[in-house]
Amino acid sequence: MNLCIVGTGYVGLVSAACFAEMGNTVCCVDVNPKVVDMLRQGKVHIYEPGLEQLVQRNTSEGRLTFTTDLAEGLENALFVFVCVGTPSRADGSCDLSYVHQVARQVGQAMKDYKIVVDKSTVPVGTADQVKALIGEELARRGLDLEFDVVSNPEFLKEGDAVSDFMKPDRVVVGTENVRTAKLLEALYAPFARSRDKLVVMGVRSAEMTKYAANCMLATKISFINEIANICERVGADVRDVRMGIGSDSRIGYHFIYPGVGYGGSCFPKDVKALIRTAREHDFTPQLLESVDEVNDRQKLVLPGKIRAYFAEQGGVEGKTLALWGLAFKASTDDVREAPALAMIRALTAAGMRVRAFDPVAGATARQALGENDLLEINGKDQYAVLEGADALAVVTEWNQFRNPDFERMKKLLKAPIVFDGRNLYQPETMAANGFAYFGIGRKPVAS
Repeated sequence: MNLCIVGTGYVGLVSAACFAEMGNTVCCVDVNPKVVDMLRQGKVHIYEPGLEQLVQRNTSEGRLTFTTDLAEGLENALFVFVCVGTPSRADGSCDLSYVHQVARQVGQAMKDYKIVVDKSTVPVGTADQVKALIGEELARRGLDLEFDVVSNPEFLKEGDAVSDFMKPDRVVVGTENVRTAKLLEALYAPFARSRDKLVVMGVRSAEMTKYAANCMLATKISFINEIANICERVGADVRDVRMGIGSDSRIGYHFIYPGVGYGGSCFPKDVKALIRTAREHDFTPQLLESVDEVNDRQKLVLPGKIRAYFAEQGGVEGKTLALWGLAFKASTDDVREAPALAMIRALTAAGMRVRAFDPVAGATARQALGENDLLEINGKDQYAVLEGADALAVVTEWNQFRNPDFERMKKLLKAPIVFDGRNLYQPETMAANGFAYFGIGRKPVAS
């Protein structure tokens, strides 16, 4: 089949590469000429494991092309996937300006039947808006062309997006048109060889499904973080509590890892957007508001522990903190809403120096944080940032942090103190190695 993918971010580029891998002809459209030039050379502008190889292979074999001209992308395409950004506005609402712009451009350029697929995360009712905008542009041209607008939300995890696309749990399609549903079923058939994974529903239900899924996962994270904070105060260990509740099949172990809060491009934005949507329809979403508030508070729990520890030593001003991890999660360079950035801002504002290491997210973090004389970022050596530092904070769960050289750490640090925002280490192990240790939802280990 012939596809046009508008937008080459995480969702657009992964979708394009995976569709092309299955034999489809895919043309990607992006407004940034530099990005298009890079992609034509097989160079990927985002970090996503396995993606660059897919792009290179399918580009060299002619199934995947890139352009800045939407009309060129639409020329032979049956499906037009809208994968542009939908960032949050200051009030928490979803900025649909890019989606609306694409809709108008499609209406201005299309010459025959198209299935326009909203894959961007958009509020309920967006498909209706897209349909109206395309219709308006066709009317200006004096054309009465048939087209469909459907919702096909993505459920990709950054860091494992290629695998998620190739082996999806489900493919949600929102349409009332049986013919369109059958065409999408045929498009997705190679990704559902073991069983039928297509879930067809109304357009608005599909749009709501994406928000409901992300808000449910965000709720689990905020819930276990709230439990962890209570555990510390009552003398319980959240590690044991997690095992106790996760063994219940109704709850499960997924997304109940206590830590420093969720970040990234999806959960924070989608929780806020659904809160805003609910309020616009005269409903107060108390649970979602609490999920959002708990997460904002959780990002400052580890800085609070650090300030409390150094309070008797004159405070954090003038001290140096080594920090491992800047990305909001492992296997990505994405630092949007990353807890590490909130920590850095809070501690440097109090006069503490931070020397940070991340294997891939250093450049994106530097761009997000801007100039800060108290911040140094190292992307080459996780141990170099420890030398002479007053303590270490672990903020992202990169695999290379899970089993470090503790003896080397002790020699490099000014004092053997670790603040573990991901509970990567066992308190017993840290005590045996002579570290003062502070995790999340656990009793601290004194030095």
